Amino acid sequence: MDSGGDERPILIVLHQENSTPGRVGQVLEAAGLRLDIRRPVLEDALPETLENHRGVVVFGGPPSANDTDAYLRREIDWLDVPLRERVPFLGICLGAQMLSKHLGGTVAPHPDGLVEVGYYPLEATPEGRRLVPHWPAMTYQWHREGFSLPSGATLLARSERFPNQAFRYGDHAYGVQFHAELTLAMMHRWTVRGHERLSLPGAQGRRAHLEGRALHDAAVKRWLVQFLGLVFGRPAPSPQ
Repeated sequence: MDSGGDERPILIVLHQENSTPGRVGQVLEAAGLRLDIRRPVLEDALPETLENHRGVVVFGGPPSANDTDAYLRREIDWLDVPLRERVPFLGICLGAQMLSKHLGGTVAPHPDGLVEVGYYPLEATPEGRRLVPHWPAMTYQWHREGFSLPSGATLLARSERFPNQAFRYGDHAYGVQFHAELTLAMMHRWTVRGHERLSLPGAQGRRAHLEGRALHDAAVKRWLVQFLGLVFGRPAPSPQ
């Protein structure tokens, strides 16, 4: 992945004052791409058109896609812009849930109240492996809700507890439930500031998070570089 002479930035949408784009930002900037960071929760406006942007990444955050905050409602409605203009789009965790909701899907907790907080198994579908041959066997999760697969979307990866883990809609929009963008500093921050989530049903303790990173992070990083290249650097293969 490289800028290919396209000097337009990637629009980065964050949902907390101190959030960062983490490894996603690092990989994009290393490829020569600029970032335009907006925080709607701080009243940053989202552009009415994306003609001046190369693509969009909408990240996760504490809210639920079902919350009624005005800025969240506006942001979900705004997703029509990248979809209508066919601009490369990636939604991560909350961002994927918002995309599903915008497309008519639902966002809801696990029926048994279980969460994914820590490292959990991931299985790519044949369609997912066609797009990116090597997916990580374990990915980092931090969520209490999952999303349904919207009508017309293609499932790219699944798991047992929350079946829908990654999907593609059309040939420009992608959503992933897991957090490949996580840096070690982010993991330390999340597990300290969000320590109460480590005791939720099905969550893993902090030590398991750190041990899991040592075991699985290299494969996650490899996948992320390839996946960002797919979304922002080269067109997706046509469906078979």
